[in-house]
Amino acid sequence: MALFESYERRIDKINSVLSSYGIASLEEAEKITKDAGLDVYGMVKGIQPICFENACWAYTVGAAIAIKKGARKASEAAAAIGEGLQAFCIPGSVAENRKVGLGHGNLGKMLLEEDTECFAFLAGHESFAAAEGAIGIAEKANKVRQKPLRVILNGLGKDAAQIISRINGFTFVETEYDPYTNTVKEVFRKSYSDGLRAKVNCYGANDVCEGVAIMWKENVDVSITGNSTNPTRFQHPVAGTYKKERLEAGKKYFSVASGGGTGRTLHPDNMAAGPASYGMTDTMGRMHSDAQFAGSSSVPAHVEMMGLIGMGNNPMVGATVAVAVSVEEAAKAGKF
Repeated sequence: MALFESYERRIDKINSVLSSYGIASLEEAEKITKDAGLDVYGMVKGIQPICFENACWAYTVGAAIAIKKGARKASEAAAAIGEGLQAFCIPGSVAENRKVGLGHGNLGKMLLEEDTECFAFLAGHESFAAAEGAIGIAEKANKVRQKPLRVILNGLGKDAAQIISRINGFTFVETEYDPYTNTVKEVFRKSYSDGLRAKVNCYGANDVCEGVAIMWKENVDVSITGNSTNPTRFQHPVAGTYKKERLEAGKKYFSVASGGGTGRTLHPDNMAAGPASYGMTDTMGRMHSDAQFAGSSSVPAHVEMMGLIGMGNNPMVGATVAVAVSVEEAAKAGKF
């Protein structure tokens, strides 16, 4: 029985990366992490329970590389974890060509550095995958940051935002958009827990203009877009418009497009354009993004099809941060 999915297509590249760090095998990589007191497998499964085995192994390799490199800070560990993810990219795949593994590591690094203030999951509608990613970040990132990172969800539909908030223990923030001033005002706020999850503000917008105004309200400086529901209706236009406005205002904004990659055909209700809709999510992502990932923000099998690992891009952001923080904690405890 193979250790994980598409083992044969991956193992040669993985072994060459491991050997460059003086690690003899996957089993040795696992031992390095366990000796440092890390349960990488449990952490990754805890963030997205439906992820593939190869996702758990990729993060194990990444954590072992971080330890071998002597990463004492979570931000350094995140970049090293990206090397582990990149090692799992199938040669010749979309994920390898776009260097999506390294991209995930660098995004995690950015979220753990002090000059990032607010990270947004910019969704077509509030989703469980965005929630999984947000929970991973909310519960871990601020253990190692001086100034807490704020995490928000911004999606289409106020009812969906409230439901996701209630299920996950986030804070639902209802806004009202004023077209005369192009701003939103808060009309209702309710926290559905009193723990770390309540620090995640969850917004539902009625349209693109309100979505952009919510980004300004929270002063978002890094975001990731979902790519399967409403991409032409909401998240790509919001990211693109906000990018233009931030540039005009001389403020920084790093935009990540979660994927596409198969030249995905959009749902007929999104784009009544027949063959012209082919690849539209990918195209829109390229128009505003500073980094483009590959595959679904949520569905492990779709990200696996792109040649990365079987884990949604949104939960992966949470996993990168969570594992990186645990490496810093192990370093502080003198475990390596």
